[in-house]
Amino acid sequence: MQLLKKLLDFYINGSIHVAIAVFALVQMTFHFFHISFDWAMSLFAFCGTIVGYNFVKYDALARAKKLKMSRQLKAIVVLSVVALAGTLYGFWFLQRQTQLLALAFLGLTLLYTLPVFPKLGNARNWAGVKIYIVAFCWAGITLFLPILNAGLDFTNDVFLKFFQRFLLVIILILIFEIIDLKNDDLSLQTVPQRLGVKRTKWLNLFLLLPFYGLEFFKSDFQIVQLWINLVLVLVIALFTLFSSPKRSDYYTSFWVESIPVFWWGLVLLFA
Repeated sequence: MQLLKKLLDFYINGSIHVAIAVFALVQMTFHFFHISFDWAMSLFAFCGTIVGYNFVKYDALARAKKLKMSRQLKAIVVLSVVALAGTLYGFWFLQRQTQLLALAFLGLTLLYTLPVFPKLGNARNWAGVKIYIVAFCWAGITLFLPILNAGLDFTNDVFLKFFQRFLLVIILILIFEIIDLKNDDLSLQTVPQRLGVKRTKWLNLFLLLPFYGLEFFKSDFQIVQLWINLVLVLVIALFTLFSSPKRSDYYTSFWVESIPVFWWGLVLLFA
């Protein structure tokens, strides 16, 4: 049992789980826009997520010399190096315009992590900004990059999907912020810190309405997708209602982060 817990912690702390969520959204882009499976894009998104998230999570601690090189952390470093090699390999096979846009997202990641502006610190600590940068990166990487790499036009449907995914990530982050309320520094001014847990839940439930409603504006929306999204909305609503600062971190780091994979699974089964 102890071994299973260590493996689960490595799987989560090494950002493999979140990378699978990003991979799932990329595959959904392929599905919705009728793009053949693109191994380079998929590899780049999956491995790049591992590298990016591990860099964001452990860079500040490393610079502050607060990291103890445990066995798990050494394994995460090895994983990150292997993932970096996979990222570069996938990047090499992307179209030139896709590479340029990917570099722009890399710049946002660096701005989010590093104190580019010494007096302001990194964007991760800018009050109220963090969730928008994360949501923009998730939506852009999982949607704009595959569309651009496939040589497709940026139609209204593409931008509708972008805003839908942007909202999805905002909604999931708000659940994270409710769980993290007990640990977050007050200077972060997260939404639950400013509104309280109850109002944040109401905000999340309200945001599910435009998330669902955007599907009706697609040029080729299908009834089956409306049912799939309705199931997704109900599941997210339940996760929102049952979220609490007293919940275990696994509530978000495993279960909530599984939602994009769950969505992809529904699409594979029924769409």
